Amino acid sequence: MAWDRFGRKIRYLRISLTDHCNLRCVYCMPAEMSFMPGEEIMQDDEILRLVRLFARLGFDKYRLTGGEPTVRANVVGLVRGIADTPGVRSLTMTTNGVLFSRLAEPLVNAGLKRVNFSLDTLDPEKFHQITRWGHIEDVMAGIRAAEEAGLIPIKINAVVVRGHNEEDTVSLARLTLEHPWQVRFIEMMPFAGATEFQRLQGVRAEEIQTRIEAAVGPLQVENGGNLDGEARLYRLPNAQGTVGFIASVTQPFCSSCSRVRLTADGRLRLCLLREKEIDLLSPLRAGASDEALRQLVLDAIWQKPWGHNLADGEVPMNRTMSQIGG
Repeated sequence: MAWDRFGRKIRYLRISLTDHCNLRCVYCMPAEMSFMPGEEIMQDDEILRLVRLFARLGFDKYRLTGGEPTVRANVVGLVRGIADTPGVRSLTMTTNGVLFSRLAEPLVNAGLKRVNFSLDTLDPEKFHQITRWGHIEDVMAGIRAAEEAGLIPIKINAVVVRGHNEEDTVSLARLTLEHPWQVRFIEMMPFAGATEFQRLQGVRAEEIQTRIEAAVGPLQVENGGNLDGEARLYRLPNAQGTVGFIASVTQPFCSSCSRVRLTADGRLRLCLLREKEIDLLSPLRAGASDEALRQLVLDAIWQKPWGHNLADGEVPMNRTMSQIGG
């Protein structure tokens, strides 16, 4: 088992399959973005070896991220390999949905259990402005395909950006009236690449909730007020689904954090909003044994920080959001 020095059991690994993406969302990366060459990114066999190692350490929950994970070559085969690893209980994915309509059924057959979609507005023109390249019709087709394939419950993540989509939170919340989906609103976090933009144009979860309640009605607390993963859940009157708020900036949930991240180039990142990383890929390629890699992981996790220092002005600058994997 992997424990940190604060007594938290760490059992959830988010794996970035690539830093590449087929969109250029304004809060995530610059319009002109350079990506890592293929040889610097973990290969399939390297990912699977590390998954086996983490599984033997008690990690049973895995999420595949990017960049955009569906642009990874052989993503279906990779999902199958991870899902078939002894000890892997939960395998999910976060996607922008652009390519998902054609991948939903093959991914389910390979062992994917659930999917989160990133969708910041239902307005086609705004969607194109925020993503710079995207078309909302492709994402909606992906959501429908996921639901038909049994990847439920559907979760939809919306990053709220002042001046771009704060008023769109109402129409997104209304989706839960007719669909058994979880629509989750995320406070924008500052990272390298668009730091000043992220600092100045973030919207607090409290403000989003007030806007939704004023337009649609009171939100009733769900799940006894306990977090569902990172989200605090509510339900609109007579709604089939739920509305969630992920307030990483204003209401951090560090005490319950059980996750670490594996970047596409094989660095173990101990906290999303801290720069500290441990290189696993270089020693793996240099011939390190499983036992040596295991000790590297255990030593790193013991030093996992309590949480971020955004309140003190400390912003991670060594990677953009797309290079970490969310």
